Amino acid sequence: MIDPEPSAGMPSDQELRSILGRARTIAVVGLSSDPGRPSNRVARYLQQKGYRIIPVNPNETDVLGEQAYPSLRDIPRDVAVDVVDVFRRAEATPEIAAEAVATGAKVLWLQSGIVNEEAARIGEEGGLDVVMGICIHDTSARLEEAS
Repeated sequence: MIDPEPSAGMPSDQELRSILGRARTIAVVGLSSDPGRPSNRVARYLQQKGYRIIPVNPNETDVLGEQAYPSLRDIPRDVAVDVVDVFRRAEATPEIAAEAVATGAKVLWLQSGIVNEEAARIGEEGGLDVVMGICIHDTSARLEEAS
């Protein structure tokens, strides 16, 4: 596991702990039912840590025992999404960021290798905390080990 390099705009470990500590429901955009896919491994880990996972993938109906939705907009309004965790190409993330803002999410988290400044701007201007380019699973495990 590699610690993220500090960079401008990267939340501190204290902020990351706070984000993960406040979160209860995580919508995973791009979540696959294939257990060999990173999205499935990460979502399974988060589910085992007690988070409710909401799969968002137009090609799935059910993942990890939860109903899947084609987009963030399709998640029922009475479901409060805390974190939108994204497993999609960087160029797809501005639209996802706009949906995350519109649905009232609190955090936009772009997984390892996914960085998009436009998505970050949309998220931040919409009041979301934004984390980019690091894995929520690895971050959670690293912070837990450091406690």
